[in-house]
Amino acid sequence: MALRQLPAGTGYAVWVGIGAVGVAVAGVFLLGEPAGAARMAFLAVIVVGIIGLRIVES
Repeated sequence: MALRQLPAGTGYAVWVGIGAVGVAVAGVFLLGEPAGAARMAFLAVIVVGIIGLRIVES
């Protein structure tokens, strides 16, 4: 359903980004991995990229 409105490449990038951020956040909260400022900043950059791709493709 999600790929009905997005090109396949954009949809793939969005879902991979969501998965990467989700796994990193789960590692921090569930596995006690370090959550440094740089790590959180780069995860935020991924989220901003996902949002940007979605806005541009709308």
